[in-house]
Amino acid sequence: MLPKSVCVYCGSRMGADPAYAKDAHDLGEALARNDWRLVYGAGDVGLMGTVARSAQAAGAVTFGVIPQHLVDWEVGKTDLTTYVVTETMHERKKVMFMNCDAVVVLPGGAGSLDEMFEVLTWRQLGLHKKPVILVNTNRYWTPLMQLMKHVVAQGFADASVLDYITEVPDAAAGEAALRAALS
Repeated sequence: MLPKSVCVYCGSRMGADPAYAKDAHDLGEALARNDWRLVYGAGDVGLMGTVARSAQAAGAVTFGVIPQHLVDWEVGKTDLTTYVVTETMHERKKVMFMNCDAVVVLPGGAGSLDEMFEVLTWRQLGLHKKPVILVNTNRYWTPLMQLMKHVVAQGFADASVLDYITEVPDAAAGEAALRAALS
């Protein structure tokens, strides 16, 4: 039986708050501790690199997917258990999602938002039932959740869309949410 796999979306930069890197590091260790495979964007920079290095150091299996045009920019981490190079960003997102059982979103930028919203939209359309866990480190994602509530209040989404996101305050709570979802 294959181990459960967790897709992590996060920044290719470190961000302004050291707590972001701490949660990325702690999440990587949690993946290994629970024998979950890390699925991520195969970068060796920013929070992506932090999660991957931490997971590897703790003994986790790693599965990275990167489009050819980002191999140099995101410094493709070629020492992963599995390293896949795709032609496009769309292929990257599909391969990552198809190879996971759950999604965790750490702080990040436009790319992380794009990935999360695509998965959230697919869930809303009934294309999957994978859990989506939003790690709200030091309230980084609070404005996003306020926007989501506004979208619902203004009639552009059903309130159920909010149920598709499990918001947690840190990596430790993210680990607990994953255990509950993947058991």
